[in-house]
Amino acid sequence: MIEVPSIAPGLEDAPSDQAFARLQFSTLLYYLHCTNPDNGLVRDKTEESAPASIAAIGMALATIPIVVQRGVIIRKFAAKITRRRLEFLMQCHQGPEPDASGYKGFFYHFLDIETGRRVWNCELSTIDSAFLFAGALTVATFFDGDTADEIRVRQLAAALYERADWNWARNHEATLTHGWRPESGFIPYRWRGYDEGLLLYILGLGSPSHPLPPESYAAYTESYDWRNIFGRELLYSGPLFTHQLSHMWIDFRGINDEFMREHGSDYFENSRQATFVQQEYAIRNPMQFEGYGEHCWGFTASDGPGWVKADVGGVSREFFDYIARGAPFGPDDGTVSPWVVVASLPFAPEIVIPTVRNFAQMNLGMTRLYGFKPSFNQTFKDATSQTGWWISPYHFGIDQGPVALMIENYRTGFLWNLMRNCEPIVRGLRRAGFTGGWL
Repeated sequence: MIEVPSIAPGLEDAPSDQAFARLQFSTLLYYLHCTNPDNGLVRDKTEESAPASIAAIGMALATIPIVVQRGVIIRKFAAKITRRRLEFLMQCHQGPEPDASGYKGFFYHFLDIETGRRVWNCELSTIDSAFLFAGALTVATFFDGDTADEIRVRQLAAALYERADWNWARNHEATLTHGWRPESGFIPYRWRGYDEGLLLYILGLGSPSHPLPPESYAAYTESYDWRNIFGRELLYSGPLFTHQLSHMWIDFRGINDEFMREHGSDYFENSRQATFVQQEYAIRNPMQFEGYGEHCWGFTASDGPGWVKADVGGVSREFFDYIARGAPFGPDDGTVSPWVVVASLPFAPEIVIPTVRNFAQMNLGMTRLYGFKPSFNQTFKDATSQTGWWISPYHFGIDQGPVALMIENYRTGFLWNLMRNCEPIVRGLRRAGFTGGWL
C-alpha cells in the first residue's frame, strides 16, 4: 500500500509526521519523473534541456530503499530498475578521451542524458562521483536477497565503487583533488578543511581495491577551522549543505575521530550547532535583507536571481546566480533555500519545524510536485512572480535527495541503520580513526 498522506492538513496547520511524509513523497517524485527510462540517468534540474547530473543519479539510487519501504515501488521491480541503471553506468566508456563518461573509475559532473557522455567540457568530479558511489553502496546494502537481480545489483555496485582509483585522484599529494579535465589535467583545488568532502575521504579509505592511506584523512583535517560563532563552539563551514550531505548516509551520533574527541563533540552535534548559527545570523540580519528572521533562514549553495547590481529602497545591492552562499561570513544576497532547512530536520527539529511551517505559508510549492522551490529572494523584486519577489523557476536533483533522505532519517533512522551494515563505510570510518557509539 502506497503511503501518500493527504495534502490537508499541511504544515500550515501542524508539522505532523503525516505532513512530512507528504513532503517527502512529493520530493521523491523528482527521481521518478526526471529519469530517462532507457538508462536510468537523472536530469540535473527541471529545465528541459538539462543534462544528467552524476550526483543526482547517486542520490536517486539512495532513495530507492525508501520508495520500496514506503510501498511506492515493488521490491522486485525496484531491483530491476536499479540493476538496469548500474549496468548502464558500468557500460559507459571510461578513458582519457574528452567525450568519455569518466576516467579512472570517476565520472564527469554532467553527462548527456541519452548517451551518458560528457557535456559542456565539465570536470571529472571526485565529490559528485562520491555521491554516486554512496548511492550504489546504499542499494547494494539494501538488496541483500538471493534473486538474480539483487545479486547482480550487489555485483555491479561493488564493481562501480571498486573501480575508482583514489590514489590517482591525489595527484602525488596527500589530499584528494577536486577533479580533472582531459584538456588541462588536475584541477588546482584540493579537499582540505571541513566540508562535504568528509564523505569523500571515508569512501576512499574504505575502498578494498585502491584505498587512500590514513595520512590523506589527516591532511584533510589538519586545516579544520574551529570557531566560536554567536557563542557557539563549532567546526566552521559556511554553506549549510556542507554540514548535511555526508550525514545523509552516515549516523555520526556518538562516534568521533581524533579531532572531534579533542573538542568533546561529534559531527552530528557540530551540524546541530551550525544550524543554530544559520538561524541566529538571519535574526541578526546584518545586511538588512527582507524576510530574514527566526523562521526564515537557510543559506547554502543555490540558484539565485542572477549576477545583477541594483538599487533597492535606496540601498545598493549585489545579487548572485548559482553560488555557495553561507553564514555568517557570506556570500549573502538575500537568497534563502527551504530545502536546506528541511535537510537539518534531524539536527535541530525545534527550529526547523517552525521554519518549515512558515515556508509552507509563503506560496513556495510545498504541497505541489517536487515540493518546495529550492530558493527564493524577497529583496529581489519580480513583477512576474505571484509573490512579487524572485523564486527559482527550477528544481534541482541534488536538492531533492537531502530532503527525502533526511526526512527519513528523522522519521525512522532507516538510512542510517541500513548503512551501519555497509562494510566499505564502516571500514572507512575505522581507518579514519572513528571510535565509539555504534562502531
